[in-house]
Amino acid sequence: MNFRTRTLTSIGAAAVASVLVLTGCGGGGDDAKAPGADGKTTAVSLMLNWYPYGEHAPFYYGVQEGIFAKHGIDLKISAGQGSTKTTQATGSKQTDFGWADTPAVLSNIDKGVKVKSVGVFLQTTPSAVQVYADSNIRTPADLVGKTIAVSAGDAPTTTFPVYLDKAGVPADQVIQQSLDSAGKMAAMLSGRVDGLIGFAHDQGPTIANKSGKEVRYLRYSDQGLNFFSNGLIANQATIESSPELVQAMVNATSEAFAAAVAKPEAAVAAMEGKDPQLPPTQVLLQQWQQTIPLLSTPETAGKAPGTNVEANWRATVEVLSNAKLLEKAEDPAKYWDAKFTPTSTP
Repeated sequence: MNFRTRTLTSIGAAAVASVLVLTGCGGGGDDAKAPGADGKTTAVSLMLNWYPYGEHAPFYYGVQEGIFAKHGIDLKISAGQGSTKTTQATGSKQTDFGWADTPAVLSNIDKGVKVKSVGVFLQTTPSAVQVYADSNIRTPADLVGKTIAVSAGDAPTTTFPVYLDKAGVPADQVIQQSLDSAGKMAAMLSGRVDGLIGFAHDQGPTIANKSGKEVRYLRYSDQGLNFFSNGLIANQATIESSPELVQAMVNATSEAFAAAVAKPEAAVAAMEGKDPQLPPTQVLLQQWQQTIPLLSTPETAGKAPGTNVEANWRATVEVLSNAKLLEKAEDPAKYWDAKFTPTSTP
């Protein structure tokens, strides 16, 4: 069954785990220890990939509902300024864990940053061409002669030619205008471009809210192009010295995502007042609802959120190497520590 057609209830039921209560003591960073059994919690820091938006609702909901505390984690969430900066901050131990886009993580690992993925949660890429629904752009073929805003060097832009090739559209017949993230949205809102490339579950709902117009998505995955997106990363030293803490973080995050799938409105409500740049509640809800179908691939459908399989990792590495984001297709073990699959006990 296609994951996109599954109901929220079935996703939540499949993903919710009965959890092992893990507790600990001490502080985060270099002194962080594996959760113990003394009823205390370990202070753990998490840096997001960006300012909070709907995708991040599970973390705030997990804190509010005591899910992280049940796993022995006193979670402190901070905003990020892009996946590359979050990856580098995790590599330099400025944060215990990071939440970052897999292409940026892999690229930085190749450059020597000492991190590894401990579980990708957004397993279907949110990359998409986003246009207004009242435009004459309904299929990839309609992009010919149109101007699309892109951000040079990011994964959606770098893989855009691959998407066009799969859709049978000559890349040189689509005009690309390079702008930063804010510039892309401003250009689309002002009508200076016909659309933009980015994460459909992020920019799209924001543009729809600001413009009052419906947004149409030409998703990369609809053309058979898929690669991993956002997930948890940890410093290699933390993985080696505190594997129980890493496993507890993976378990808690998985349970928090499952809980947020089951109760999306409540999950989004948990974000209220957490950041001055937070989008309106209705936008957050749309963002989270659009995130839910991204949480698995056909190979992981029905499994707990954050469950990865090697086949999807290999496919991701191949796509990114073909797009020249990576120099070559290396073994996933270079980038991903497979032992941190979400687990639970009765």
